Amino acid sequence: MEAQVFLASGSPRRKELLTQLGYQFDVLSVDVEEIHQEHETALMYVERLSKDKAQAGVKAIEKTKSKYTPVLGSDTIVVIDGVILEKPKDFEDAKRMLLALSGRQHQVMTAVTIATPEKIRTKTVITQVWFKTLSEQEIEQYWESGEPCDKAGSYGIQGSGGRFVSRIDGSYHAVMGLPLMETDQLLHQFL
Repeated sequence: MEAQVFLASGSPRRKELLTQLGYQFDVLSVDVEEIHQEHETALMYVERLSKDKAQAGVKAIEKTKSKYTPVLGSDTIVVIDGVILEKPKDFEDAKRMLLALSGRQHQVMTAVTIATPEKIRTKTVITQVWFKTLSEQEIEQYWESGEPCDKAGSYGIQGSGGRFVSRIDGSYHAVMGLPLMETDQLLHQFL
């Protein structure tokens, strides 16, 4: 069956979630620089990255295909006290982030964009997440698992990092990287 949509993401979590929605899709590799601009709020930043990824995907398929196929771009960031926590550079960076999240509430913002050459739509989901208090030993063991290396905020709720989460208010799937209901609603505007 031909793809209904292109996914401009190499994230295994986004692939898994889009599969759960039942869409046929092909994955597009896009290269988008993820650098926060000084003037941007966290919300502006996550939405810009989502749009940039979708639009980079549209440009990539315009060169190869004439058929109209929407592109899905998405980005997820973790925010605490207005500070954006991205993917950790190393153990010290991950430790700093996890200690900041320890025993506190933070926000996970996931923006989803669907784009074609003619139209672009973005939806952002903000989920409140609470962490239990973490020991340095828990943080070290978690880092050694390898899981935090490629995750915004240095944790994945769907993996062993889920044991740090005492509760959430919002979309579990958005924290994973792709809010199911909102993504489905956006795709219905295009398909």
